Amino acid sequence: MTGHQPIASLRDGISPERRARNAEAAKSTSRVIERAECALHELRQALQRSQEDLERTLKVQQPAVATLEHRADMYVSNLRRTIEALGGTLEITARFPDGEVTITNFRNVGRTLIAPAR
Repeated sequence: MTGHQPIASLRDGISPERRARNAEAAKSTSRVIERAECALHELRQALQRSQEDLERTLKVQQPAVATLEHRADMYVSNLRRTIEALGGTLEITARFPDGEVTITNFRNVGRTLIAPAR
């Protein structure tokens, strides 16, 4: 297989400084994602994504991303699109003293459903 190299040989070409930066960034991301809660902009930053990245993925202008990240109230469809643009999936769970239940009404909110051909 011409042009292919084992991953180990590619790793050997990375400077120790860069490896240290990458390791620290990975730890930072893990700490935020392991937390039970964080703001949407903190999640984006922990995943090392810029507002411009989301702008391109969501096909909106950058000010719309900033507004979305700081809203206390938004459509489930907008939240789902943002979470999916960050590489995740959105689940809505209700917690009660006796347990938890995932609410399924929102599974297809914001997704285009294609009608079957006749």
